[in-house]
Amino acid sequence: MRVSPITSITELTPAASITKAGEATKGSGVSFTETVKKAIASVNELQSDADEMARKLATGELEDVHQAVLAMNKAKLAFDFTLAVRTKVLEAYQEIMRMQV
Repeated sequence: MRVSPITSITELTPAASITKAGEATKGSGVSFTETVKKAIASVNELQSDADEMARKLATGELEDVHQAVLAMNKAKLAFDFTLAVRTKVLEAYQEIMRMQV
């Protein structure tokens, strides 16, 4: 089995270039705050789509049950992932707060 080396790794923004919490410097791209807001908006959109599909299914407007189930599963998976990320972030924060200086 041949293992090829990683040749293209994008350069990460050094921690020293972050000026305030949640605010990145000009050349570094999108801030952490904006990334989180976009992710939450995406999850919210999936939840809304699933609710709309469930409403259409209940009223008889939607005949394809498969579409409704897929929309609901996408929304559940996205929400579960968001919840897991939130839990990990809180655990990391609590661990940092327990550190002795």
